[in-house]
Amino acid sequence: MLNHLLNLFFPKSCAGCHSFLLHDELVICTQCRHEIPLTNHHKIQENEVFQKFYGRIPLEFGAALFYFHKKGIVQEMMHQLKYKGNQEIGQIVGDWYAAELKDLEAITTIDYIIPVPLHKRRFRERGYNQVTKFGQALAQNLAIPYEETILQRKLYTKTQTKKSLLGRADISKTIFDVTFSESHHGKHFLLIDDVITTGSTLEACSRELLKIPDAKISIVCMAMSHS
Repeated sequence: MLNHLLNLFFPKSCAGCHSFLLHDELVICTQCRHEIPLTNHHKIQENEVFQKFYGRIPLEFGAALFYFHKKGIVQEMMHQLKYKGNQEIGQIVGDWYAAELKDLEAITTIDYIIPVPLHKRRFRERGYNQVTKFGQALAQNLAIPYEETILQRKLYTKTQTKKSLLGRADISKTIFDVTFSESHHGKHFLLIDDVITTGSTLEACSRELLKIPDAKISIVCMAMSHS
């Protein structure tokens, strides 16, 4: 009853198009769910994510759920998630993707889910890591531990949105650090992020994780930039 009253006086809007949500809709309206461009990467062995990192890092598996287009539904969702505090988006996307991934052989071998970390200063500024809810939803649905302490961001940088590919790559080489014990040797790590653009940040994170003896890396993101 209380929720119905709150929705009556403070109606929730869709994270994609901002239309009012119906009582049985969560975060994203039904129309946006149908219009969101899906990649279907999990159905393609050598998909675009796998190809992006080919020759850069040895991937066991790679995928993103959505395509990210400028001025599209997914861009608005990611903006709401990253800058407007709408962390429910991460939860919904995590639940959505886990249902698609749960029966894949590559996923069943994963030992830890690792988020691309924020620097402590950035975390204080924003108040949260935008991929936390996504990762926790994957972890809960797939019964895989979510681990935030192995990978750290040691350098505070301004947003990389407007940096060139070369600039991103140069910075990413020195930005992360890894802390591990013998219990992490030979483990399969699923690295997660919000949007894949150049891949330089994910590559840098992966290279740190690969300092762990016999480590294996997979990557799953909410979206992938697509022209």
